Amino acid sequence: MLAVLENIVGTISNFFWGPPLFIMVLGTGLYLTIATKGVYQLRAAFHFKNTFGKMFAKGDEGEGTVSGFAAACTAIASTIGTGNVSGVAVAITMGGPGALFWMWMTALVGMATKAAEIILGQRYRVKFESIDEYLCGRNYVMKNAMGWHGLALVLAWQAVLTAPWSLLVQTNAVAASLNQAFGLPMMFGIVFIVVSLGVTIIGGVRRIASVADKIVPFMAMLYIVGGILLVLKNFTLIPSVFASIIKYAFTPIAPVGGFAGASVAMATRWGIARGVYSNESGMGSGMGAHAAAITDHPVRQASWGWGENLIDTIIVCTITGFAILFTNVHVTTDAQGAALTTAAFQTAFGTAGGYVVAIASLLFAWTTLLSAYYVNEKSLNYVFGDTATNKTMTYAFIAYFLLPIFLSGADTGFLWLVTDTATIIGVVATIVIIWATRKEILRLHNDFYDRYLPALEAGENPARVSYVTKP
Repeated sequence: MLAVLENIVGTISNFFWGPPLFIMVLGTGLYLTIATKGVYQLRAAFHFKNTFGKMFAKGDEGEGTVSGFAAACTAIASTIGTGNVSGVAVAITMGGPGALFWMWMTALVGMATKAAEIILGQRYRVKFESIDEYLCGRNYVMKNAMGWHGLALVLAWQAVLTAPWSLLVQTNAVAASLNQAFGLPMMFGIVFIVVSLGVTIIGGVRRIASVADKIVPFMAMLYIVGGILLVLKNFTLIPSVFASIIKYAFTPIAPVGGFAGASVAMATRWGIARGVYSNESGMGSGMGAHAAAITDHPVRQASWGWGENLIDTIIVCTITGFAILFTNVHVTTDAQGAALTTAAFQTAFGTAGGYVVAIASLLFAWTTLLSAYYVNEKSLNYVFGDTATNKTMTYAFIAYFLLPIFLSGADTGFLWLVTDTATIIGVVATIVIIWATRKEILRLHNDFYDRYLPALEAGENPARVSYVTKP
């Protein structure tokens, strides 16, 4: 029965994560990049100043629930997860070195896509008095910008019901890394995550943001420092590894050792799927994660479209990919997913390397689950509205969100297929929304860069641009 189910899920996933989503995801990102004149790829200094450069700013320049940095940490917590550890490993195992190239492409053009999501989240956000919170998501944009309330309600229920199942790879990666590095039973990591998540989630968005803005910088630096040391240790291999990534993005790679080989189609399929899952550009999560941010203009917050993709895919995913390709563990071992990345760091640094990946995987997956809960809770909020029932149903959703985690010990490959299949609807819906609202996205983009920003730089005091739509 399980074999039949795996075949059905695999067929659906492989079809959509071929040309259909390849064209939708990269095509939308490329269009937005051209329409915004490459501002999210070319103005790195400006975006750095407005993202990491304002990490410790108070964030009192507008309306919202949390600071822009805290909102971004919630978003980064969602993007930096097992997609960076297990996902990259799966991409290389299934698609070869060339898959990493396609992950880079989703990140580069996806900077503009993520920025568009953030703009929409700020533009069409609502405020629920019952929970004292600004929020948004695909549902609110579909209703308030497009008038599609019925479809928005259907998609809200879809997100609520499928969210826990699309995240099982996160706890699987934690359990696998802890088992590989410390020899701990798989169930140990699963139970730890369920208990600790439950305690944090009950505290609401403010506690989630507070935890995220403390853990995210630490977890990212831990893994990045370990990765930089590994790259420096193998710096002579950089030219050959980089050349193989480019070469096998466009030509098939033959099987060797434990590696089964891969076609160009497999490189693009697994690279784009894992890239989108990693940085979430085109998945719509940016609308929810950034809606609560306090900022003076929606497009200023959109600078995090650059920041998130830079950290998540260009830096962290590249470190994982280089670690695997430098040590060649995808050829010499049978390990899969997070265990393969753990094996790479163990090969480079011994037991200590495995500890680094295990701890990073734990933090990555934990914060991703935390942020994913918050984003999907916005769909639940949409279903029940600004009512007392909404608050009551939130507790039921917490239980529903946590219980499936106990099934995370299933086969890694099957869990990734389930994840890909569960995210298809969200990606398609997000891309449709972006195209339907592209005029408003570009209007706000041009307003910021052509009017608001020049006025500020000229010493003027233009009125803040802030939106709160009727729920």
